[in-house]
Amino acid sequence: MLRTDIKNLQEIPNVGKAIEKDFNIIGVNSPKQLIGKDPFKMYNELCNETNQKHDPCVIDVFISAVRYMEGGPPKKWWEFTEERKNKLGAN
Repeated sequence: MLRTDIKNLQEIPNVGKAIEKDFNIIGVNSPKQLIGKDPFKMYNELCNETNQKHDPCVIDVFISAVRYMEGGPPKKWWEFTEERKNKLGAN
C-alpha cells in the first residue's frame, strides 16, 4: 500500500520543518518523490549540496520516511539506527 494520498512532507512520521528543508535542498518537494529513493544517497547529496557533514541520524529519518511512503508501518526514526550502522559500520 503506497501512501499517495499524503500531500505534505510534514504529514510523514518523523518529518518536521528541518527535515522538510533538507528534502527541499535535494529536490524532494512532495512525499511521493520519496518512493524508490535511496536514503543513503539522499544523505550524501544533502551533505554535498550544503558543503557540510550532517548528523548521521538524518539518514535514519530519511530511511523512516522512504519506508513509510513505500507502505511500511510508522516507526520512530531511531528504530532505523541499527540498520544504518549495519550498512555503514558502527563508527
